[in-house]
Amino acid sequence: MNAARTRRAGRVALAAVGSALLTTTLAACGGSAEPNASPSLVPGASSGGRLTIGIPFDEPGLGMKDGDSYSGFDVETATYVAKALGVPAENITFVEAEGDTRQQLLTSGGADLIVSTFSITDERKQVVDFAGPYFDAEQDLLVRRNEEDITGPATLTGRTLCTVPGTTSADEILKRYKGRITLLEKPRYSECVSALAASEVDAVTTDDVILAGFAAEPQYKGKLRVLGKGFSEERYGIGVKKGDTAMVTNVNAALTSYVADGSWKAALRKTVGPSGYRLPSPPKIA
Repeated sequence: MNAARTRRAGRVALAAVGSALLTTTLAACGGSAEPNASPSLVPGASSGGRLTIGIPFDEPGLGMKDGDSYSGFDVETATYVAKALGVPAENITFVEAEGDTRQQLLTSGGADLIVSTFSITDERKQVVDFAGPYFDAEQDLLVRRNEEDITGPATLTGRTLCTVPGTTSADEILKRYKGRITLLEKPRYSECVSALAASEVDAVTTDDVILAGFAAEPQYKGKLRVLGKGFSEERYGIGVKKGDTAMVTNVNAALTSYVADGSWKAALRKTVGPSGYRLPSPPKIA
């Protein structure tokens, strides 16, 4: 286990964490401060304008769509960045961005930015540019609460694992365990989690922070658990159209302010904190 992974070991306080422990954790982090609703404009930005931003629509704590309302850490991050670029919340159009549609949205012009648990990889950097990172996660497994035989991907030989296509999670499993694990791909993580709860698959894999959000959902609480043994590092960046260096620079400036003024930590407490996930320190922004 490398140093970075060691620092994050045990970060997933599984969804069975009691409300008293959660209250204590949040109090120790400094209470219920809200993200800055009116961040300063980045150098050169002017008020007005519009942005279309891709976010997740069904990842608890990160990006959820409920009617015309959106919530989650990626939503808070997208909204802060847009405001720092001079775009008010009412001028943001959110579109769903999952799996391999994230790159497609940027290359087709369907979105100006992608803020959707979008891991920075060398392969993706051939197609799109990234600002950030704004969060560090690890790939992990979600299993049924009483499942004791599964202790990591290596123990899934001959079993069925579910994830979403076009993700680094799918790529990692195919690269390391192809032929040993049956990989079932579904359009949404929520579909994978539902299949796990119904005993149709043996585990779900994606980033630990995403899995923690699902494990804390009322219908799954006490029934599913995050293994807590990360096996790959995932650095979330904000996707930008390839070659738009000015946008990358501006978004990085916005993210720097996001961390510096306390909004990053406040947003994380507000959105991810209730899952029981142990909140990390912010990453170093490029």
